[in-house]
Amino acid sequence: MADRVLLLAVGASVVLLLLLGLIVYYLWRSRRNKKKGRSQYEELLPSVAACSAPVILVSQDSVATLREIPFTVPPRFPTQNQGVLKNEEEAEMKTEAQRDILAHRGSLSVSRWYPVGTVRAGLYPLPPLNEVVAPPPGMATRLCFSVEYRHSSEQLAVSLLRLGNLPPRFHGNATLVELRRLPDDRRPRQAKARGTGPDPEFSDRFVFQVSWACVPRSTLSVCVLSVAQDGKRHAVGRVLVPLEGELGQAGRVLWRDLETEDHVQCSELGDVQISLSYSPSLQRLSVVVLGARGLQLLTDAGVCVQASLQIHTQVVKMKRSRVVKSQNDPSFHHRVTFKLRPQHLDEACLRFELQQPNVAPSEPPALLGVLVLGPFMYARGQQLQHWMDMVNTPQEAVELWHGLGRAT
Repeated sequence: MADRVLLLAVGASVVLLLLLGLIVYYLWRSRRNKKKGRSQYEELLPSVAACSAPVILVSQDSVATLREIPFTVPPRFPTQNQGVLKNEEEAEMKTEAQRDILAHRGSLSVSRWYPVGTVRAGLYPLPPLNEVVAPPPGMATRLCFSVEYRHSSEQLAVSLLRLGNLPPRFHGNATLVELRRLPDDRRPRQAKARGTGPDPEFSDRFVFQVSWACVPRSTLSVCVLSVAQDGKRHAVGRVLVPLEGELGQAGRVLWRDLETEDHVQCSELGDVQISLSYSPSLQRLSVVVLGARGLQLLTDAGVCVQASLQIHTQVVKMKRSRVVKSQNDPSFHHRVTFKLRPQHLDEACLRFELQQPNVAPSEPPALLGVLVLGPFMYARGQQLQHWMDMVNTPQEAVELWHGLGRAT
């Protein structure tokens, strides 16, 4: 009886040992399979070389799996340090996998961040701008730009490229450009040059939303300013470009000479210099007639200027200066102030008349020329630009020369 019990105990012990061994074996085998699968998954992720360029990371979780990521996964080509493949079958499998990756254009479904690659800006050098848009011969200060109208979206695109032959006194200052599309733009769009010197460059593009019917009536105004270190702005010149004739040259680089005060030619009847300033808080319009040049005097009786404020067809106020004797380039410094509410800025205009007194006091004075400054209802071109500059820069005096016209 004792022998049977001993045999049963020994048999049970052997069975328990076998079961324990099997359990240990299966645990070891499953752990080994997990490590093997993890190493194969890590092998699929290429290592990213250390570089100074930023790494582009792509993530696609359960929310983003519905749309495609606009990136193409770069193929992982074998490197020299990985060694030669063991046999031809593995080489064919690798080639087929690479072809599949190159042909793949679908979305990626991964649940964590992983590196796609880097962008090296040095592989895409740009030629210098002075080689692409060389200025035409001559020493005049010129502006380089392009104008293009997109009929499908009704957009007018203006690209500023560079300035050429900037005067030496402005070489050390920052260059600022103010762009407007007249007559609609009240506030200018500004662009700052990327450097200093005689030929500062720009990289700015402006888009105006305008219908094709309004384009022929529009004028592109470009004002170039030089900003000194103390913050003061000095006018370099301006360009007025009628858009009707330039749109036929879309996509081409255009050069236009800046109109500066030193090179502006007198009109047939002469020029007059006007200073405008408006204060919205005081509702006051200040006008100063500084002087005139190139006048065609009829007699030696002298010349005077008459300034008047007009709202629609009604003359609100009129004032005449003193008579300056026998000068083709008289200096007036005639100051006039008008009471004008801000809501009337789009309805009012200023009219200037240069007159010569008649020998007979009973006869009216002889009219030498007329100038009208105001909004789009009354003026165009440089006269409109002067009025807009006054409105957009309150409390600041804006001086400009204007050519005289004949009375209509």
